[in-house]
Amino acid sequence: MATLQDISVSAAINLLSVFAFLVAFAILRLQLINDRVFFPKCLKIIVPLAMLAFLVLVPVNYTGETLERSKDLTFSDIDKLSISNVQEGSKRFWAHIVMLYVFTLWTFYVQHVEYKVVASMRLRYLASKNRRPDQFTVLVRNVPPDPDESASEHVEHFFCVNHPDHYLTHQVVYNTNKLATLVAKKKSLQNRYTYHLNKYERTSKRPATKTGFCGLFGTEVDAIDYYSSEIQKLSEAEAAEREKVMSDSKAIVPAAFVSFKSRWAAAVCAQTQLSRNPTIWLTEWAPEPRDVYWNNLAIPYFEHSIRWLLMAIALFFLIFFFMIPIAFVQSLANIERIQKVFPFLKPLIEMKSFKSVIQGFLPGIVLKIFLILLPTILMAMSKIEGFSSLSSLDRRSAGKYHLFILVNVFLGSIITGTAFQQLKTFLDQPPTEIPKIVGVSIPMKATFFITYIMVNGWAGIAAEILRLVPLVMFHLKNTFLVKTEQDREQAMDPGCLDFATSEPRIQLYILLGLVYSAVTPVLLPFIIIFFTFSYLVFRYQVINVYDQRYESGGSFWPDVHRRLIIGLIISQLLLIGLLSTKNIEKSTIALLPLPILTIWFHRYCKGRFESAFAKFPLQDAMIKDTLERATEPHLNLKAYLKDAYIHPVFKGSCSGSQLIFEEENNSLVPTKRSKQDSEASSSHGS
Repeated sequence: MATLQDISVSAAINLLSVFAFLVAFAILRLQLINDRVFFPKCLKIIVPLAMLAFLVLVPVNYTGETLERSKDLTFSDIDKLSISNVQEGSKRFWAHIVMLYVFTLWTFYVQHVEYKVVASMRLRYLASKNRRPDQFTVLVRNVPPDPDESASEHVEHFFCVNHPDHYLTHQVVYNTNKLATLVAKKKSLQNRYTYHLNKYERTSKRPATKTGFCGLFGTEVDAIDYYSSEIQKLSEAEAAEREKVMSDSKAIVPAAFVSFKSRWAAAVCAQTQLSRNPTIWLTEWAPEPRDVYWNNLAIPYFEHSIRWLLMAIALFFLIFFFMIPIAFVQSLANIERIQKVFPFLKPLIEMKSFKSVIQGFLPGIVLKIFLILLPTILMAMSKIEGFSSLSSLDRRSAGKYHLFILVNVFLGSIITGTAFQQLKTFLDQPPTEIPKIVGVSIPMKATFFITYIMVNGWAGIAAEILRLVPLVMFHLKNTFLVKTEQDREQAMDPGCLDFATSEPRIQLYILLGLVYSAVTPVLLPFIIIFFTFSYLVFRYQVINVYDQRYESGGSFWPDVHRRLIIGLIISQLLLIGLLSTKNIEKSTIALLPLPILTIWFHRYCKGRFESAFAKFPLQDAMIKDTLERATEPHLNLKAYLKDAYIHPVFKGSCSGSQLIFEEENNSLVPTKRSKQDSEASSSHGS
């Protein structure tokens, strides 16, 4: 059982690491805070909860003095501040019941205000004056085959008949997997050719290479002549494949991007059913051109459903089998168990400093290692499911990751840890006493989550400032892979903020705050420190470091809200279960309305705000169209949309660069990095 000394050692280690990263950050002469800092949304919930909990519940818990009189349980000083220290049947528990109502109502208020603000921001974004291709375009999937017409003719005929006054143009989707491979290979050879040509110009000596794997094996030949010949062969193969794709009807997949003359017409098409058969001519708003995930557009409706079912089963087994390493991690938190399993380590474990490091630091870091590869696995599963945009993949992966963290990190840590720590007590007690022991033991897992917050939160966020992993990867690429300036620019790409992993992790800390606010409030200050520090760091990273892959316009917020609701319900159910072991008369009846009230609140917010994230109001669309016709009467919309949704392998470099430039200028939250890119593009253009 970790003590206050163990927690202090862990806190010191993590705070020192934070300080070291900040010193290194200062040496690099970077400024952390550039603009006015506002309280993030999570702090609006957690800070008032912490203030109320410390004013009311901590004194109530500490003066209970129940654990000190118990001889059957192991506990620490931190546990004295938890609900476990209140005597069974005490009327003190009504303070926890009342405070849980207060915590819930305050969370309702903050969520309602923030949902309203985000919905308003999204509607303002959709109604902004900036023109975007996705405002006029609908993605049509599961286009049925027609024996008398080609796929392109069939799409044009269908929309000319059903949208005769509004249809403008369309772009069918091709299966270009082989062509994309040829293009990527040609690009790689061009980089090598440029590298050897530059080397020849510097040294006046003809460079040599080998024809085998990576230029390391095979016959030695002149590098410039060899790569020039290989590029010529690939250019011919690429041209032949391109012609084959354009002329072969089998290369066209049952999907198309259909554009309309107005935003109003696109909104009508995207939000209505086009056919009496609900499985064909499926429509949805087209994602931004840079947001399209082209590999999944060819998946038919039925196969999409099968893929979803298979991935749901795979996710279940992934979550189930990950309980085994989680159980092992939790066993590390108990020194006595380590001594029994590894008796030869007893002299080392008896060292006071080593024992503190084991209990206060090791469990969290080992769990962190187990979770490193998980996001990659979940993203691959989302791609297999068949979503058509990068933003959809991020949203789906975030949902999977949240479920995994909820089951394995949160519930798994509580249940497995309790079983290991109290196994002997369970065997010595009659079955009727087991629920009481579990109820007392659950709050004691707060010590594990405190160490997890410090290791995974404090030090992890501090490391984010220096981005050590990208830094090491850049030097490895620069040493072994970089051949040209283009390679160097790609190696220096900072990437983007990974929503699929960042948001579920934040949700875990919010969940811990909601659950332990009425159980062990001493955990809340650690969460507040994490949220404050991570807000400052990530605010800097988003403004100055990360690139933006796409603009979602706040469309992820309903998922965030739903997961907050799940956290609230879990906190309420856990307190109901805990108090049921405390012999509190009518405690379950008193708390039962809370989950019902929370579900009602979620349904209210869903009906009140969620439509802003799923639909585009026809009224706003008509206003934008009217203003655009008045201000730009000679706009050639068809020319503007001509190349917007052509597959990247068919695009010219100029049109592709210009389209990306326009999309980045239409971002909801402009960043310093986007401004710098805009200035650079303008200077190159002039």
